[in-house]
Amino acid sequence: MSTKFFTNEGSNTLIQKFKGIFENNKDIEFFDALVGYFRASGYFKLRPYLENVPNIRILIGINVDKIIEKYQSKGLLFQGDAQQTLNEFLTETKSDIQKASYESEVEEGIIQFINDVATERIQLRAHPSKRLHAKIYIFKPDNWSQHRAGNVITGSSNLTESGLGSGNNNYEFNVVLNDFTDVEFASKEFDKLWLEGISILHSEVEKLKKETYLNDTYTPFEVYIKFLIEYFGKSVDFDPNSISDLPKGFKRLSYQIDAVNEGFMLLQKHNGFFLADVVGLGKTVVGTLIAKKFFYANDFPTHITNTLIIVPPALKENWVETLESFQLHNYTIVTNGSLHKINDSEKFDLVIIDEAHKFRNDTAEAYNELQKICKTKTKRILKDGTKADKKVILISATPLNNRPEDIANQVYLFQDAKDSTLEISNLQHFFRQRICSSLRPKMKSSKTEDDNINSKNNFTNRKTGSSQSIKC
Repeated sequence: MSTKFFTNEGSNTLIQKFKGIFENNKDIEFFDALVGYFRASGYFKLRPYLENVPNIRILIGINVDKIIEKYQSKGLLFQGDAQQTLNEFLTETKSDIQKASYESEVEEGIIQFINDVATERIQLRAHPSKRLHAKIYIFKPDNWSQHRAGNVITGSSNLTESGLGSGNNNYEFNVVLNDFTDVEFASKEFDKLWLEGISILHSEVEKLKKETYLNDTYTPFEVYIKFLIEYFGKSVDFDPNSISDLPKGFKRLSYQIDAVNEGFMLLQKHNGFFLADVVGLGKTVVGTLIAKKFFYANDFPTHITNTLIIVPPALKENWVETLESFQLHNYTIVTNGSLHKINDSEKFDLVIIDEAHKFRNDTAEAYNELQKICKTKTKRILKDGTKADKKVILISATPLNNRPEDIANQVYLFQDAKDSTLEISNLQHFFRQRICSSLRPKMKSSKTEDDNINSKNNFTNRKTGSSQSIKC
């Protein structure tokens, strides 16, 4: 019994339906595709049938859930941000290219897709606000009318390799319609959504080629270096474990080497970290080695890194001896009480703070001075033309004393309270809950409960140097 439905089983696949429609309708002038997911690695399966179609439009529904979650974590409302929509598309497509099986056919297909967008062979848009789960494929012939109705396919199949029915097939359920009213309705819906879409320009798509393995401009030497980095990881960089001329009296200790490598990684990823070993394990040595590694990794020799080291007066002599022993260059060492004398904080790329727990109180003037130093951008100019953020190492055997705000105030020295690089994006909200929870037992036990609440349910956050009262 004949039916308009098909399920991708056997040879009754979406790609076969495409083949049948295109081969039996040589005059198709318009092909429109509305898909929830799009894979460049699957595009080339369809590409041969589009060779003689002059007008091709593909509208893609991005994963707006991720964007909405990010906006909500900052207390914002996502209303269809064009740049964020574009970034999401490029990120997803780049991931698709990197994860695609490395075969010449796949590579040629992806390059074909990029070239088609670059030459405007196809028009590509991403929809910024709707959760598009619909899949619609519209075929309209030249002089489309009631007498030349065309076709529309709709159902569950996306424009992906598995959705088309190539390779590892998904179970799909689709239907082919060829009544003029059905094609007309689908066309009107598509046109309405198309006008709301964000254009994907060829300049953005060209970035995909430059930022993935499709880039064919690398020299053999650069490819070899890339191989070493991928195979050996960060150990190809300056590695303290490979130092053969350690200063006299210092031993090569594996746990310190591990701390240096992990600390440097955190410094690059989050702009700062806590070095919180207990007393006597050589935190000064580890901090010095990280500073030396950073000196050579921070665009040396184009840029000469300057390090600011802040220490209690009693520890200054020990730091000076260690720094000189390890021959760390371009450093300035000051004591806790001399921060107000630093009037060129943008000069420093790295700030090391020993006994960092002494700066846990954000109402103190010293904390305010330190925060200004840590939050000031450096003189180093990045490739995008902006100034680099400071890197901060907090050294303490007791980073958390008694109160949650102790640790919060120290984290804010290298993190944005409302948009952090950590797993918890909104740190201010996270710490507010814990600060309020820590106050409740004291409130309940007080004889003057109302007065106690009024006096203790506020704390000051000087993330940016200005006082901000937050109520529990």
